[in-house]
Amino acid sequence: MELTEPTVWSTDRLELGEGLRWVDDRLVLVDLLAGRLLETDGDAPSPLRELRRLDVPLGAVAPVADRPGDWLAAAGTGVTLLPATGDPRPVADLVADAPEPTRMNDAVADPHGRFWAGSMTYAAVPGGGTLYRLVPGAAPVPAVTGLTIPNGPAFDATGTTMYLADTPRGEIDRFTVDPDTGALHGREPFLRLSPADGGPDGMTVDAAGHLWIALWGGSAVRRYRPDGTLEREIRLPAKQPAGICLGGPDLRRLFIGTARVGLAAAGPVDGALLAVDVEVPGLPVAHATSPDAG
Repeated sequence: MELTEPTVWSTDRLELGEGLRWVDDRLVLVDLLAGRLLETDGDAPSPLRELRRLDVPLGAVAPVADRPGDWLAAAGTGVTLLPATGDPRPVADLVADAPEPTRMNDAVADPHGRFWAGSMTYAAVPGGGTLYRLVPGAAPVPAVTGLTIPNGPAFDATGTTMYLADTPRGEIDRFTVDPDTGALHGREPFLRLSPADGGPDGMTVDAAGHLWIALWGGSAVRRYRPDGTLEREIRLPAKQPAGICLGGPDLRRLFIGTARVGLAAAGPVDGALLAVDVEVPGLPVAHATSPDAG
């Protein structure tokens, strides 16, 4: 089936649909505040299936390399390993001692196996968020500080370019990444959006090196060229697009998670998972190096 317009992909309505990943021929996502890890098929709409339920917020997961069914997760106040069987195992507590109540938010593995996880305060205090870099056998590194609500990051195919959004500020910055160490260099403004556009939330880079962005509060997703110019906008029937990824059999199906949280009067599609087909495919999902590898 070809999806020429945004299509509701499930009867489920999520509080905060985030962290979308195409892994092993199915879509994986979270209902963040509810702590739920979910999956569904990519060839036809179907109900969401619950893989795990945590008693803390679950920001996003990355599949663990060479360990099918294992996930590295930004959850609660740190990073946790969710094994295919057995109980969750804490890997690093990052923000339990923060001066304001703080939780983990978006996270992703880069093409070199490093895990990047952002934190934010529950009150969205300006400057209260941090992006952490985790490598097995080494202490977590606060790679970018002074953020408010970090989302992403999103990496290009080589893992040497990183995009990072700060949603309430309407900002996306671009960094050069050292492929050997993960150190960040050359931070530069990539995109500055007005409040009328919506806030940049989930992001993904496609095979042409263009950046797709979900616009929280903007009822749209956009595709930007590497020079920062707008290439395409897709309007959506939901107010708060949050997570985004390219998947499906040929990686040309754009999946969008949306949210109902915070809306005084949620519409019928708010909180739905949406899908629409696009011309340029996405990149294969990156796997995190096992935390036991160090």
